[in-house]
Amino acid sequence: MTALLDTHGLQAFYGDAQALFGIDFTLAAGELVAIIGANGAGKSTFLKSLTGLLRAPREAIRFKGEAIGGLPPGEIVRRGLAMVPEGRRLFPSLDVEENLLMGATPRRAGPWNLRRLYELFPILAEKRRQPATSLSGGQQQMVALGRALMSNPEVLLCDELSLGLAPIVIREIYAAMPAITGEGMTVVIVEQDVRMARQVSQRVYCFQDGRVSLTGRSDELTPEQISQAYFGMEDSHA
Repeated sequence: MTALLDTHGLQAFYGDAQALFGIDFTLAAGELVAIIGANGAGKSTFLKSLTGLLRAPREAIRFKGEAIGGLPPGEIVRRGLAMVPEGRRLFPSLDVEENLLMGATPRRAGPWNLRRLYELFPILAEKRRQPATSLSGGQQQMVALGRALMSNPEVLLCDELSLGLAPIVIREIYAAMPAITGEGMTVVIVEQDVRMARQVSQRVYCFQDGRVSLTGRSDELTPEQISQAYFGMEDSHA
């Protein structure tokens, strides 16, 4: 498998506290890969390292064969990686459309623009002049996802898309994924809902205590394997 994005022995620290311990990760063009794991497993830290929000050794992260570890976040976005952050992080002083347009500042060429986003999420067109933070949680998540897509990334990194949302809203958010990947987008999702993660992805990485505890094809891993990797114990509910 030719890697579009890969990490080798990636470590990450918050001050003196180590959060990632030698993460090896490979992502091929066109894949949708899920990262699962309990709270504190290192999933969000991993995405922050990929996007330059946490310092990383230059050679530990490679994108299209070039070392990008530790580059400024803006430079990483310009190169083609964009993140939908946990908690959405919308600009409260801006309306929906202004939030979306903030994602277009790298001015990368590609299929995603306001018209295309409003086709994907019609409710955002209806509410485009409302303050973004006045929307429901699910609609705010659509804005955050749309803002990232507006940069026309090659790799879309989604951190906890379903966090705090009702099941029906989660299904609506994930129903947009085929349209996104159908445009040739490569996607990484961090997701605590194991069933959803397996359903939408081709491959899964499970993190535990800052390490990769399991990886494999989503349709081949057993619930027992995932439970052991996720919790460090046998559990049939994965």
